[in-house]
Amino acid sequence: MLVRPVVQFLAPDPRHDGVRPVQIWGLRLFFFLMLVFVASFAWRVLLTHEGPWDPVRAIAFAVWATYPALALFGLLHPLRWLPLMFFTIGYKAIWLAFVAYPLWQAGTLWGTPTGEVAGSFLALPLLAAVVPWGYAWRTYFAWPRRVIEARPTSASEAG
Repeated sequence: MLVRPVVQFLAPDPRHDGVRPVQIWGLRLFFFLMLVFVASFAWRVLLTHEGPWDPVRAIAFAVWATYPALALFGLLHPLRWLPLMFFTIGYKAIWLAFVAYPLWQAGTLWGTPTGEVAGSFLALPLLAAVVPWGYAWRTYFAWPRRVIEARPTSASEAG
């Protein structure tokens, strides 16, 4: 009896353009986690900060306050808000490659604040796993297909 609901949860769903319900709920989970953890942390820092800001640090916290607040919309419409996931995957992958990886190679990453951030970013493969890449490709990256209409021939136009 349990097999049928599990199969339906894993099968492509025509109501969601062929995206599996497990991916829809996975996206909703990550949008929820962004909203609860990242937004609350960023807004707390912004609202309690005293004194002048370092401009680059201020930009980082402004971005961290904004994009997870938008995750509220992703909870409601996860496929429409996939670009927010692309942004999240992109900045975390870039940060891991350019900041964390060299420190890890040098053996100086863990036990530092940078190591703590890197540890929180290591869930990146799970985030990438819930993205419906086929849908994303068709919707956001592939060239639109042109519909070629049958043009009447000269003889039929005269007709």
